[in-house]
Amino acid sequence: MTVHNLYIFDRNGSCLHYGEWNRKKEAGISKDEEFKLMYGMLFSIRSFCSKMSPLDMKDGFLSFQTSKYKLHYYETPTGIKIIMNTDLGVPNARDILHQIYSTLYVEYIVKNPLCVLGEQLSSDLFSTRLDLYIRALPFFSPRAA
Repeated sequence: MTVHNLYIFDRNGSCLHYGEWNRKKEAGISKDEEFKLMYGMLFSIRSFCSKMSPLDMKDGFLSFQTSKYKLHYYETPTGIKIIMNTDLGVPNARDILHQIYSTLYVEYIVKNPLCVLGEQLSSDLFSTRLDLYIRALPFFSPRAA
């Protein structure tokens, strides 16, 4: 099991941070185009789920999977969206994404007076701590097949 990549978007669809660990295939488009495509897909899926669900969607859209990977999604009340792509063996990662937000993003970005909210994250400390956190996850494997 492993983590492929992680995106952090603001409420306006700007990619604030992108991290990559075990990604096997490149998208074949620029990173900016990939970010727009990912955010647009999430916007559409969330809208579809909220309109088509026969029940009240208290938690909203949480994840989806294809035959090759699983996308985990977490959105904060302030509109920050954290997306992590993993392989299929990884269980629900909502708590992990919440931990990334509450212990890393809030501590190293929100509480940092040098970081301007809404702009691409430029904190080396945040990037380092996020990398250490991801690598310490029980399902992270540096040599995923």
